[in-house]
Amino acid sequence: MITLESAIILFVCAAILGWFFGRSRPAQQSPGVTPGNFSNHYLQGLNYLLNEQPDKAIEVFVKMLEVDSETVETHLALGSLFRRRGETDRAIRIHQNLIARPTLEQRQRSEALYELGLDYMRAGILSRAENVFRELLPDKHLNVRAMEALVDIYQQERDWEKAIEIQKQYQAATGSSQLPLIAHYYCELAESALLKGALDKSGKYVKQALATNRNCVRASIIEGKLEQKLNNDREAVKALQKVEQQDPLYLSEVVPLILQSYRRQGKLEEAIQYVKDLIHRHHDNTLALAWVDVLAETQGDQNAIRFMTEHMKQQVSVGGLRKLIDLNLESAKGPEKENLLILKNLSDKLLQNKATYKCDQCGFEGKVLHWQCPTCKKWSSIRPIREFAN
Repeated sequence: MITLESAIILFVCAAILGWFFGRSRPAQQSPGVTPGNFSNHYLQGLNYLLNEQPDKAIEVFVKMLEVDSETVETHLALGSLFRRRGETDRAIRIHQNLIARPTLEQRQRSEALYELGLDYMRAGILSRAENVFRELLPDKHLNVRAMEALVDIYQQERDWEKAIEIQKQYQAATGSSQLPLIAHYYCELAESALLKGALDKSGKYVKQALATNRNCVRASIIEGKLEQKLNNDREAVKALQKVEQQDPLYLSEVVPLILQSYRRQGKLEEAIQYVKDLIHRHHDNTLALAWVDVLAETQGDQNAIRFMTEHMKQQVSVGGLRKLIDLNLESAKGPEKENLLILKNLSDKLLQNKATYKCDQCGFEGKVLHWQCPTCKKWSSIRPIREFAN
């Protein structure tokens, strides 16, 4: 069966060729194309179309189309349709054919070059696509679109240095701030260096990220982890506590790290007061669960159970129930313990199927925090679900 896009392509080709067939252009006739064989090719293409052989029909029609100032847009449209259909080889062939024409105007050549770059991207030939878009950077009509495509390429290749370079050019050309994105690129470099043990280099990139965007939560988290690796727990706490002002929704990401640094300093009383103040300011279930752990450690399970029971009366949550079960299991025996284990298994299954993070752009949900959404590719759009513990 002929698809809708095939039908569109064939309709465009047939309409244009029918128009050409009705015109008398002996002075501009292409070499080797006479009225007689033009008619034969046209009828051959229509025959393929009628016999539901769209691929063969398209090949015939494309070969017959003259390239001049009046048909460039038709060729560009056909190439674009081929690309959307996934037929990148044909799209590339059409656009390369256009670019090779010496009579093509510069603006038209640039458009064909841009389309060719998109063809290469769709085909996964990113090195060729990069070269094409780099060539278009001086073009005042297409440089912005070329920059957008280059950023896409560099993000796919994880070439963050080049992505930073192009984003800065894009910001200068459009006046649109790209600082939050550039800060993420510095964070990517910082995380990579941290994993390799290059702590000095990681610290340099973190500073560049925060200098670019002082409200970058991700940079503060990396800074805290870096200071912990350097055994600078006091500085780690200071770095991680900045998240409350940057975006308190991410507190659930940093509180365990802050408590870890407090413990390593032997400052559990400060940890207790800090978490209590956070719960008072933000009423977040996740913070309450973190507080219960500290309470159990410093004041015993019974005090933690009393706190969690009172908390659950005001704010029922699966996470809270799971924590309460764990606390009671320590001292439970016999049938009581068996019943608690059944409840524990049920709550585990409920939590296992519950997403922890959600993209506020496309709705993607997951259990791992991605700073760039895997689905819509937006940055900083995936956020902790505040209702996770509910």
